[in-house]
Amino acid sequence: MDCDEVVSGLILELRRGTLILLVLSQLKEPTYGYELVKKLKENGIPIEANTLYPLMRRLEAQGLLKSEWDTSESKPRKYYKITDDGLTVLEKAIKHWREFSRNVNNLLGGNEDEK
Repeated sequence: MDCDEVVSGLILELRRGTLILLVLSQLKEPTYGYELVKKLKENGIPIEANTLYPLMRRLEAQGLLKSEWDTSESKPRKYYKITDDGLTVLEKAIKHWREFSRNVNNLLGGNEDEK
């Protein structure tokens, strides 16, 4: 068995749902994609544009985000912002995340920073 391959797959699965939570949380103000890629990377969450844009389109199709083109600059940009439904989903997801991660940390023996 290739343990590195197993771990890589596990990390990929963990990231998928977490990225949705993070993207929604960062779009309370209108933001364009590259700006969001930079912000996430600066905070230790690297994401490729070819991962982010399909995710944002899916969240928009679900009614959790809305987008609008700004053509006032020389380079048009599409800005995304969380919707009211998106805020409701985000609040519930954050509540679940905090409880779930607290329970996971308890089962795993506490927070690594505390050791």
